[in-house]
Amino acid sequence: MDMNDIRKKTDKELAEEIVALRKEQFNLRMQAAAGQAPRAHQIRNARKDVARLKTAQNERVKKAGKK
Repeated sequence: MDMNDIRKKTDKELAEEIVALRKEQFNLRMQAAAGQAPRAHQIRNARKDVARLKTAQNERVKKAGKK
């Protein structure tokens, strides 16, 4: 996921994307706990994508607060 693409999304789209990725992250953790061993990079990528989305949200909040 590219930050330029993320910044083009609306606040609602960002929130929906975060929820979807958190669900995916949960499912991957449950698979790992059940011994189905998902690929480690999938868990890492989901976690980093959530962080990117939250960073974009926080940037907007800070920018709105300064105006």
